[in-house]
Amino acid sequence: MRGYFGIGVENVSKPMNVGNLFRSAHAFGASFVFTINAAYNAEAKGADTSRATESLPYYRFAAPEELLLPRGCRLVGVELLEEAEELPSFPHPAAAAYLLGSERGRLSEVLLARCDHLVAIPTRFSINLAVAGAIVMYDRIKTLGRYPARPVSEIGAPEPLPAHHYGEPIRRKRDATP
Repeated sequence: MRGYFGIGVENVSKPMNVGNLFRSAHAFGASFVFTINAAYNAEAKGADTSRATESLPYYRFAAPEELLLPRGCRLVGVELLEEAEELPSFPHPAAAAYLLGSERGRLSEVLLARCDHLVAIPTRFSINLAVAGAIVMYDRIKTLGRYPARPVSEIGAPEPLPAHHYGEPIRRKRDATP
């Protein structure tokens, strides 16, 4: 799968969810994790049995205005908002940073304004932060990964993936000048 992604939280209200989210991010192949105005302490690290921050870059930002992302990385806010696109219809950017708000609130206005995209998980009510993050990451790998299409009924079989077609080699001319 081409591209990369990171995932983070703003104003988290339950530190154990950060550890759980980071463990899931590590399992799903995230390139980095981050927090904004949130504590990631020893209690939260207890939920991260994979010790994700020992394997992934971890960025801590004290305020929303400090958030820095790599050039070309799209900020995707995950929020239950009317204007948000539903996750099953969302075309994930190749380079993305997914941002979730706390369970007891929503993303700050500063970060909502910075988001390139807003997505909503189509649920009847708000779900656990770490679970929401895992759903988003699963959808990303399902969408951007190379998996066969699912059958439309339980009696169907998955369509096999077409064989990869390798193009002709690209030949570049060397500049003859010294």
